[in-house]
Parts: sequence; structure tokens; C-alpha cells
Amino acid sequence: MKFSWRVALLWALPILVIGFFLWQGAFSGSPVNAGSNTASTRMTYGRFLDYLEADRVTAVDLYEGGRTAIVEAVDPQLDNRIQRWRVDLPGNAPELITRLRESDVNLDVHPPRNDGAIWGALGNLLFPLLLIGGLFFLFRRSSNVPGGPGQAMNFGKSKARFMMEAKTGIMFDDVAGIEEAKEELQEVVTFLKKPERFTAVGARIPKGVLLVGPPGTGKTLLAKAIAGEAGVPFFSISGSEFVEMFVGVGASRVRDLFKKAKENAPCIIFIDELDAVGRQRGAGIGGGNDEREQTLNQLLTEMDGFEGNTGIIIIAATNRVDVLDPALLRPGRFDRQVMVDPPDIKGRLEILEVHARNKKLADEVSLEAIARRTPGFTGADLANLLNEAAILTARRRKEAITMSEIDAAVDRVIAGMEGTPLVDSKSKRLIAYHEVGHAIVGTLMQAHDPVQKVTLIPRGQARGLTWFTPSEDQTLISRAQLLARITGALGGRAAEDVIFGDAEVTTGAGNDLQQVTGMARQMVTRFGMSDLGPLSLESPQNEVFLGRDWMSRSEYSQEIATRIDGQVRAIVDHCYNQARQIMLDNRSVIDRLVDLLIEKEAIDGEEFRQIVSEYTVVPEKEQFVPQL
Repeated sequence: MKFSWRVALLWALPILVIGFFLWQGAFSGSPVNAGSNTASTRMTYGRFLDYLEADRVTAVDLYEGGRTAIVEAVDPQLDNRIQRWRVDLPGNAPELITRLRESDVNLDVHPPRNDGAIWGALGNLLFPLLLIGGLFFLFRRSSNVPGGPGQAMNFGKSKARFMMEAKTGIMFDDVAGIEEAKEELQEVVTFLKKPERFTAVGARIPKGVLLVGPPGTGKTLLAKAIAGEAGVPFFSISGSEFVEMFVGVGASRVRDLFKKAKENAPCIIFIDELDAVGRQRGAGIGGGNDEREQTLNQLLTEMDGFEGNTGIIIIAATNRVDVLDPALLRPGRFDRQVMVDPPDIKGRLEILEVHARNKKLADEVSLEAIARRTPGFTGADLANLLNEAAILTARRRKEAITMSEIDAAVDRVIAGMEGTPLVDSKSKRLIAYHEVGHAIVGTLMQAHDPVQKVTLIPRGQARGLTWFTPSEDQTLISRAQLLARITGALGGRAAEDVIFGDAEVTTGAGNDLQQVTGMARQMVTRFGMSDLGPLSLESPQNEVFLGRDWMSRSEYSQEIATRIDGQVRAIVDHCYNQARQIMLDNRSVIDRLVDLLIEKEAIDGEEFRQIVSEYTVVPEKEQFVPQL
């Protein structure tokens, strides 16, 4: 256990207090002087007078100003041997001295010693000094601890982590799949290392670079790579670390940060999650957060104000660029906005190669196949995928990662942890028909994505799953593809309706119906794929943003709203009827597939298509072969 001076002092202070009072009590009592002049037995004052009358007292020593005496007398009970007693004398007994002299008793008076007063004075001075010194030491130690009492004087200081030469362990070679963003940022690094190449033609260093993209695409990883490559002082801070509950603290921290940066220019400042401090100003309920707005105003001034700054490059990352203040995004503050999008199939392959460097893969593992199977995965998703596969390999006590572990890891990342297989035959058969309904539509419709796997093994909240793999990274989706997806999503409900009847349909299609309604509505209101014509009637994000709007506004009349509802219903009804017809036309193959699925609990896409081809013609779907 690590020794802590703070804990030691916290324990020592109470002990010092208790010891001080015990010390004071010890010297305030002023006992009879120790040594040979003490007596272990006491004698009453009356008995002392009786011994004095009988001439048995031989010597008396007076202490404490005559209040205590040590008496030597002959004890008749011990064969007349001389004994010593302690006697407490009355305060006023002047006649006692006279009687002792008349009896020719050896009398000695001892003046009181002043040791107690001296030690008491020393204790009174020493304890406050020890207490003040201990508190000062404790305060000084805690000032270096985040959140300690000493931080009360450092509210206005920047909390940015400073590295004169950042050693993050990450270089541009460790960042893959986002080549366009890397190229933009490599220019920034080159500008810092060789500015004369740019200044010779009149170019100036960009003041700010804003990394924009969904979570997990590698924005913070790029910042670490810049820190590792640039070789200049590097400041890193989160946007939330500027704002405190005390007004003015955030602005003070911004000033302190840029003051330190100017002293170390040229340098880089990295602000993660910029939207925490850079949201739009002056709107919403109550006028917004004044402290946050003051912090933003100070940041705007430092980036491009009256004084300006030279040699300081600000790199920020956010996934909510839509809520940032326009003044923050203009050229001169953030000169560049670098989009960091999810990688394409080539980028996914490069990312997998980077993360597979320290993984032991079996010879059968094809990173190209994994990249083709994971459209939409970000760099963080792919890293997690290989890590989950490695964990599963260790759990199964294998020496290398195989495709079996990769497949299980993909399923877990997408759908969740594997659950207990179903044992109820009725529920299992109903779920089997539901999943085969999805798969048969996806197989027989030309525009639908091909089936990858059908399984009855529960994952997450789903009791069964049907996987579809797009033949390519789809950035543009046609009307035929959208209608095919809606039909495929309705295939499960259509199978329940056709096989078991309207009274036996279940709640299993709840999520499918939400997706169907959303896709059909977007076809009508956003993509102009209905009888209403090529009109965009709704924005992509229709939620209320308190920094901009008080409430969501309808962008069309009530008559248009009624027609939109009618068009959505017409699209869904058309697709549902098409799905039911596919179920009716292929009942025999559906029954065979369900029996096989119940027996094996999982059917891969190739086997599924082969069985279907024995009963009907399976349309040839366009196969996308990427240039890797």
C-alpha cells in the first residue's frame, strides 16, 4: 500500500490534540516531587498529631508551601522501626511549626519547583506551532491533487494536459481507413515542421481544424497521431473542462490556456467534444447558459480577436456540428472542416490490418471477407470486433482466431450476447416461420440485399434473427431497393398471417413495423418517391433544439398531411400484399426451410438460396467486387 502523507497527518492531528491535553493535565496537577522523598502510605492529620504528642516523630519535610508533609516516625506496631508517611496538612496551621520546634523534630522546608510552569509554557507554544505547520503542509500537498482543497485558488487556471513532446505512441501509420482526413492533417504537421515551404508562396498556417464525424470514426485517434508526428508542444483538453458552476471561471481558463500556448508557440491545442462549450448563443428557454456563453465568447476572441495569435493551431473534434455557433465555424477560426466518415470496404480492410497486427489469426481467416461483411462499421467497431473474437478464442482455449470466432463476434457486436436456445416447440416453430418469411422475400426479390444467415439462436432482445449483407457500400438507395426492404421487413408478419391465420399473429413484428413506417414516410416526405411529387416536406432531423427553436414547426398544410398519411398507407399495403403473395406461392419451400431451421437452428445464406432454387427461380443479384 502506498504511503500517504495526507492520511498520516489526518491521523496525527487528533493524536496531537489528545496528547497536548494529557500533557497539560500532567503538569497542572503538580504532584509531590518524585524520587526518595515520596511515601507510599498516607497518615491522617489527627494521627500525626497523636504521634507528635507521643514524641514518636523524628523528622518532617514540608512540600507545596506547607500543604503536604513527608513524616518520619517510630511505629510501635512494627517493633518501633522508623517509617515514612505522607500527610496532607491544613492550609493555615502556623502553630504546627512552633510545636515541631518545641518537640525538637528535624524540620526541613522544600520550596516548590517551577518545572510544571516551564513545560506548560513550552506546550502552549509548541502545540500551536505543530498544528499550524501540519495544516500548512496538508494544504500544500492537497493543492497538487485534482479536486483538493488547494484547488480553490486555482479555479481560473487551465486544466489542459501539456506535453512538450507528446509521446502518444500513435503515428499516422497507425491510422487507417480515413485517408482524406489524414492528408488534410498531414499538411498541418508539415506546416509546423517546414513552414518556409508554405510561407515562400504567401500561404499562412491555418488557425483551426474541426474534425467532424460520427462516434468511433477516429477523430481523437487522429489528434493523437498529430501529437505524435508534429514534435511541437501539445495541449489537450475536453470542452466540458472549461465550464464550472462559478461565473467567469470558464473564460479565465480559456485565457490561461492561450497564454500558456503563446509562451510555447508554435504549438497545437486539441479540444475534444467542442459542442460542450461551443453551442449556439442567445436562444432557447431562459436565454441559455451565461457561463457557457461567456466561455464561448472568450474562445472566439482568443482564436481570432483584436490581438490574434500566431503559431497556435487549434484542432477540435465533435459529432454535433449542427449545434455549434456559426461564429465558431467561420474561416479565420476554424479554417477547415475535415469530415471523418465511416470507412468504405477498402478502409475497413486497412483498419482490420492495423488491428490484426497483434492478433494471432488462423490461416483460414480472410480480412477481406470480414471487411465485406461489416458495412457501416467504424474503426472503433472493427477494433472491438477483433477484440471480442480474441476473447472468445481464449475462452474456447484455441491457439489462433478462426472464422468461427469472427462470425460469433460479428453477431455479438451487431445484435448482442447469445441467449439460451428455445425449447418450446410452438414458439420455436412460430419464430422459425417469421424469420424464414424475412429470408424468402430477401432471396426472391431482385432489389433486396442477399441473405447471409437465418438463425433461431436468441441475441439481445431478439428471439430469432435474419442477416442481410449488402452487395456494396450503399451511399445512394433506389426506390426499388427501398420498396424491397419494406417488403422484406413485412415478410415475417406476412408469414405469420398466411401460415397461422390473422388471429395468431404476434407482437414479434413490432420493431419491423416501426422500421417500415419510418422508411415509407421518408419516401413520401423527404425523397419525393410518391404521388405527391418531388417535394421535400420534412427536414432530416425534426427534433426540437432549445438553442435554436422553441418548438417543431409543421412545414405543410393539414390537407398535405392527410395526403402524406394516405401515401404512406398505400406504400405499406402494396408491399404487405406482395409479401403475402410470395408466402402463398412458396408455401412448400417455406415448410421445408422451417423444418431444417428448427433442426439446425441456423442456415447460412448459400445453403438457403440453394434450397430455394430447387423449387423456384432465384433472381441473379448484382455482385459488387471492390478493388482492394
